[in-house]
Amino acid sequence: MCIAAFIWQAHPLYPLLLLQNRDEYHNRPTEPVAWWDGSEILGGRDAVAGGTWLACSRTGRVALLTNVLELHPFHEAKSRGELPVLFLESTKSPKEFAEGLVKDAHRGFSWPSCAFKCKSGLPWHKVQRLELNFKDLLDKYGENEIPVKEVLEKLMRDKVKADKSRLPGICSIDWEFNLSSIFVEIDTPLGCYGTRSTAALTIRADGEVSFYEIYLEKDVWKESIVNYRIQKLN
Repeated sequence: MCIAAFIWQAHPLYPLLLLQNRDEYHNRPTEPVAWWDGSEILGGRDAVAGGTWLACSRTGRVALLTNVLELHPFHEAKSRGELPVLFLESTKSPKEFAEGLVKDAHRGFSWPSCAFKCKSGLPWHKVQRLELNFKDLLDKYGENEIPVKEVLEKLMRDKVKADKSRLPGICSIDWEFNLSSIFVEIDTPLGCYGTRSTAALTIRADGEVSFYEIYLEKDVWKESIVNYRIQKLN
């Protein structure tokens, strides 16, 4: 279960500060954050389906998605990873793009950049914990510079799990329990599943973008950072 947290136009230095953990099978071919060949897109890439979970463009568009817990996944559905790519390549507003999604069949996902909320959504221990800890760190630094690497380490590598009595009860209790921490590590018959990418995307008031990622490659944790300035549209 992927998880993300962000602040938007709530800090004098950062119009956007976004944190995300991507959870996936460790053996699924994946490319780390980089500029895509022949494209204006910067982000990690799923080497199987070709999509992404978090990416941005040179003109300042940002897209992310997280998967959701499903009892009966629709296996013939389209890859949800194509959605951020389609948004970044389009000129539609987030609202216009989101309205068009209901016409397509994709596996379950959340599209935070479009500010859609599901009335039947259940609170997750990990979401509540991340929200609380994120607020505490923001209060700690106030309007000052935020040390992104320190924030990622403190917030997104958290392995504390929920009490089993607080789980939503959508799937098996054991599976939900293992998914209930912010940082996920699970041994399964199909291989290790869990957090394999932790990223921070910041946009400063002057248009400076920084995309920092800690990612797992062949069981070794590595890090990378890409900085650029948003291009103005003609």
